[in-house]
Amino acid sequence: MFTFLIILITLIAILLVLVVLLQSGRGGGLAGIAAGGAQQVLGARQAPDILEKTTWTLAVIFIVLCILTNFTIDTTERRESIIQQRAQQEEVQPTVPPAEQQATPPAPSGNQQNEQN
Repeated sequence: MFTFLIILITLIAILLVLVVLLQSGRGGGLAGIAAGGAQQVLGARQAPDILEKTTWTLAVIFIVLCILTNFTIDTTERRESIIQQRAQQEEVQPTVPPAEQQATPPAPSGNQQNEQN
């Protein structure tokens, strides 16, 4: 279900981008290229109204699906980052200094005592 919603959101986002680009703004946009035929069929004023309504409809559907997708995420599987996994491993395995570091230093030999005197 989650994958289906993500695919649907992606398709709606692509459609939303196309509809926004088709709208005529101050610069004319792509509406002069693609909507020229729509203005002949729908009339001069109906094309911008339809594009605006389509934009609002797709935007609302996009936002609602984004919110609903959060409820379909599978939370039964516990996901952790690598940093969290390493921190847990360090807690389980306490760091023990090597045996060499725990050994007491060797007693001075007789030669070292003679040299100091």
